[in-house]
Amino acid sequence: MTDLTTLTLADARKGIAAKTFTSLELTDAHLSAMEKARVLNAYILETPEQARVQAKAADAKIAKGEVAPLAGIPLGIKDLFATQGVRTTACSKILGDFKPQYESTVTSQLWRDGAVMLGKLNNDEFAMGSSNETSAFGNVVNPWRREGSDAKLVPGGSSGGSASAVAANLCFGATGTDTGGSIRQPAAFTGIVGIKPTYGRCSRWGIVAFASSLDQAGPFARNVRDTSILMRSMAGHDPKDTTSVDKPVPDYEAAVGKSVKGMRIGIPKEYRIDGMSNEIEQLWTKGADWLKAAGAELVEISLPHTKYALPAYYVVAPAEASSNLARYDGVRYGARVNGKTISEMYENTRAAGFGPEVRRRIMIGTYVLSAGYYDAYYLRAQKVRTLIKKDFEDVFAKGVNAILTPATPSAAFGIGEKGSADPIEMYLNDIFTVTVNMAGLPGIAVPAGKDKQGLPLGLQLIGRPFDEETLFSLGEVIEQAAGHFTPAKWW
Repeated sequence: MTDLTTLTLADARKGIAAKTFTSLELTDAHLSAMEKARVLNAYILETPEQARVQAKAADAKIAKGEVAPLAGIPLGIKDLFATQGVRTTACSKILGDFKPQYESTVTSQLWRDGAVMLGKLNNDEFAMGSSNETSAFGNVVNPWRREGSDAKLVPGGSSGGSASAVAANLCFGATGTDTGGSIRQPAAFTGIVGIKPTYGRCSRWGIVAFASSLDQAGPFARNVRDTSILMRSMAGHDPKDTTSVDKPVPDYEAAVGKSVKGMRIGIPKEYRIDGMSNEIEQLWTKGADWLKAAGAELVEISLPHTKYALPAYYVVAPAEASSNLARYDGVRYGARVNGKTISEMYENTRAAGFGPEVRRRIMIGTYVLSAGYYDAYYLRAQKVRTLIKKDFEDVFAKGVNAILTPATPSAAFGIGEKGSADPIEMYLNDIFTVTVNMAGLPGIAVPAGKDKQGLPLGLQLIGRPFDEETLFSLGEVIEQAAGHFTPAKWW
């Protein structure tokens, strides 16, 4: 029999419905693959018993002729999503052995549609990082390697465990969250597809918060079609989340393969940054040529406030994080380090529980929100955010359907190579992605080529609000032209 883990999600769904194999067989194949791939450190908690229970339940329903949209499909869940009775830590020591008594809306919708949970996936602590090196459970390893080298590479962050697991065939798809690029950047680094939906498209209820006005859940999968299938189950209105938008969820899969003839694709001149590598420049040009060959029209556009996006993001996101993370005080749940007074207990708990990057961002956030600095930093950053959003609105008002940009400034880099001396070096990895979060727009990363060392590179498509369907149609064009990339197995 073919290795069941190498099937696409769409093919696995067909095979289950046709009873070619069972969900339990699929699940066992993935659990076996996970055991052999522990060197990647993608999963921080494996849930084989729960997976088999869910798989058997899916098989029983299929036997009765009840086939749900994701019936029996094994998935991985980023450790930012609350899973009832299953440890959820946001990959931070401060949450200790926290087991939520509730299920996040997004994961509950996946289980409603018949999916199977294989385990919880590693991420940067509280989703703060671009390389998955800040996790309390250690860094994730990218399944890709440079040609002729066995140096370990980062998978990107913060959803590095999700990206690594999908790329290494350890699940058919995975959940991620994207605050400044945390789905799109790891997808690009691992040669898979990841979409950050429009803000409000997927419920944030039950997801550990980083920056509430920027966070958005989205799916990872190995191709555009599989990602569209997952997106349909994850999206939808949730009355428990006041930022969730009450709009019908389209059939995203129907958009895959649709003609893109006549679509206008914007190429923003501001994304041609100083020092951008020739490989990224050439990839961008190639992507534009593929879309043009499929009948799309290319238009040069201007997004003049792009240069302010990164500094504004690194004011807004830490400010919201410092507010959101104030709840971790050692009193109600998670880790506690005692002290002589309650203030000392707070200080001891936070000093021991939060890692260096999280502490850095809390301190930045507290500073920019403090009296005397609020207007100079936070208020100004919010005004810049409004201008960034208006740039996109003006472009879309002129009939542009989507915008094509690089996803990352480079391919995956080595573990420990960036950010240790200068954190800003790491923050610059988000240069092409943060504008999308600041404006609340949808963005998809699709693998489009490889660099000279054989590592995958991705392109990003940015869409109009709630027009993810156009991104799936355009993403399919790039995918068909570029072909599929899989890492050589070394683990």
